[in-house]
Amino acid sequence: MANYKKITDRVEELIIDNPKTTPSLRWINIVNAGKNEIDYLRKNFNFDLVHLKVAAASVSFQRPMIFNGPDYLCLVLHFPIFKNDRIIAAEVDFFIGHGFLITVNNNDLKALADFFNLGKKSPDSLLSYSLESSAILLYEILGHLIDSCYKLLDESSLDINEVEELIFSGNQKEAVKRILTLRRNIVNIRRIMQNHKNILQKLMEMESSLVERNAIKKYYNGLVEHSKRIWEMLDNQKEMVEVLNNTNESMLNDRLTNIMKTLTVFSVIVLPLNLLAAIFGMNTRVMPFVDSIFGFPIIIAIMLVCSAVMFGFFKRKRWL
Repeated sequence: MANYKKITDRVEELIIDNPKTTPSLRWINIVNAGKNEIDYLRKNFNFDLVHLKVAAASVSFQRPMIFNGPDYLCLVLHFPIFKNDRIIAAEVDFFIGHGFLITVNNNDLKALADFFNLGKKSPDSLLSYSLESSAILLYEILGHLIDSCYKLLDESSLDINEVEELIFSGNQKEAVKRILTLRRNIVNIRRIMQNHKNILQKLMEMESSLVERNAIKKYYNGLVEHSKRIWEMLDNQKEMVEVLNNTNESMLNDRLTNIMKTLTVFSVIVLPLNLLAAIFGMNTRVMPFVDSIFGFPIIIAIMLVCSAVMFGFFKRKRWL
């Protein structure tokens, strides 16, 4: 069974207790930790003050970190979330020791909140319920957070397909905006996830009195493989976006070239007509056709013949 207690508005406690085993496991989830929450952790746990400052909501690390305490482990990780039409990093801090796990976050990670609610409603569905190990509970939490990254990658794949359709449907201007957004999001996810594999490999060295070390290695090795797979997918998506960007630029350049070619041909055809008009517009007595009643039609005919000759020349050269 699981005993749930709401300690404060920002602090929740979930005790996972399997009647078949003697120990129990405490999971404390803290949202938007402030001074009161830091004081709560300091009074109830033997955490280093430097590590407690990590959990403060006003402090944000730019990279994942791992700290070793006397009888606990402090861990800082980031996971990508979609917020305000862009991908940003959501930080979650872990304090893990024998019989307890503490998570501190800003309530941005829906996957973490969903898993906490699952523990309240159906604790026997958790692997940590049968083993009652904080190392296994951490493994399950990280697994759900990593799975949430796949959803973002799936959305990026759908966006890539839509951009491809935009490009080949002739809507290159809209495609440019979508490509820039995709590139920014993929770069942000790569920046957030780039050091996860190293941190997870360090967690494989954890020891537990309840779970064999080989079993812990097996579980966390699965997370490392997921991290590698996500990185490979990011590499593929990055390459696809670059290819689409190059294709879109080529099509834009081809379209611009055709426009410039059409305007140039039009200018070249009109140029001799302007020259003829200027010549026949001179007020001189020796100008042919000026005194003839058929002068105007003859001049127009000469202009049309010149235009037809130049048009035929361009056609023969396949410039049109």
